[in-house]
Amino acid sequence: MYLSNHDQSLLNGAHGDGAAMAARILVESAKLLGAERLIDVASAHIDGCLYHGDSGVHFAEALVSGKARVSVDTTLNVGALDLLNPRNVHLDDHRRDMAFRLMKAHEDMGCRSSWTCAPYQAGHRPAVGQNIAWGESNAVVFANSVLGARTNRYGDFLDICCAITGRAPETGLHLSDNRRAQIVVDITGLSTELLATDAFYPVLGAWYGRTLGEAIGVIDGLPENTGEDRLKALGAAAASSGAVGLFHAVGLTPEAPDLETALAGEKPIETIRITSEMMRAARDRLSTTSSGKVDAIAVGSPHFSLEEFRALVRALAGRRSALPFYACTGRHAIEALEREGLRVPLEASGIILVADTCVVVTPILQGIDGVLMTNSGKFAHYAPGNTGYSVLYSSLTDCVETAVAGRLIRDEEHWQ
Repeated sequence: MYLSNHDQSLLNGAHGDGAAMAARILVESAKLLGAERLIDVASAHIDGCLYHGDSGVHFAEALVSGKARVSVDTTLNVGALDLLNPRNVHLDDHRRDMAFRLMKAHEDMGCRSSWTCAPYQAGHRPAVGQNIAWGESNAVVFANSVLGARTNRYGDFLDICCAITGRAPETGLHLSDNRRAQIVVDITGLSTELLATDAFYPVLGAWYGRTLGEAIGVIDGLPENTGEDRLKALGAAAASSGAVGLFHAVGLTPEAPDLETALAGEKPIETIRITSEMMRAARDRLSTTSSGKVDAIAVGSPHFSLEEFRALVRALAGRRSALPFYACTGRHAIEALEREGLRVPLEASGIILVADTCVVVTPILQGIDGVLMTNSGKFAHYAPGNTGYSVLYSSLTDCVETAVAGRLIRDEEHWQ
């Protein structure tokens, strides 16, 4: 494997012990991945700042002790604590202390204190074609697909090594040949009414991830006005249910101005025509219970945007939730809510704002079982295993009406 003079200097300790350790890990990982060389990256997003055990804390603190600093613009994914409202999180003293140490260690290395799984909506938006090193599956798929940047799905610990060295293995989705669509997902047969609902996009994403896995597909037929939040929801569900790192959408994503460009002039190996029956089955699969009992509502995975909060305010229409209703978001969105005067009415309606983290990665939900209702395909995928709660998936409107009524309300009209 070819190493530049800069790579060699990192390995030799010219930039400190912490940078040398990061470089060793990066080079050995690159060899395992079959990369022939390393490439420069413009930015990084770190998933390894979420506490999973003490070893991750010791690793980060070892880097800090070695005077490691990130060499590119680096944002941080969610941690295990809500630093703005610590009472939201129910960790024991040891895990709380270790989670805080892990978060602080990453700040000490020069990472931005963003604490969001949607850094692309908090100002971190790399340019089309830029090589980056991002962790967190939804952030990766959004960066690749919607922004047109280039990153693999960098896992915990390797992500910070890339950030420190400013380098990444030249392999996978960094290479143009690996970004060409091979499978066409044709949704032109679905009704315009269904495509106009927010609830459709996580369902399509969940189906896409389970069906395509790591394969690169191009979706043909999404409305030309499909917004960023809907593409965010689609990609997040796809990345959770499968190993998706990139999807194309004709007329919407940078590498798919048309079908032929997305396919790089080649014929697809398969064309899948989506039917309403397939989507209903995919939607039903997101729920793990048919119970009419709902114990809590959770939205915001990926983190709720300002526009999604505006939609929540409109749906509530001044009414109050009768159920615990958690809205997970980044501190950038909370600042925007305060500027627009929306935080007070939201909290007056019983909405519990959770910042810096979310309900499926740290103990926020009360108790260890129950039924959680959500409009998030990612929450629906992870909540049963991570929280012990059963899940009911539905639209944001259904979540609000259920919360206000204190009993399950679902509108099936557009799924018929």
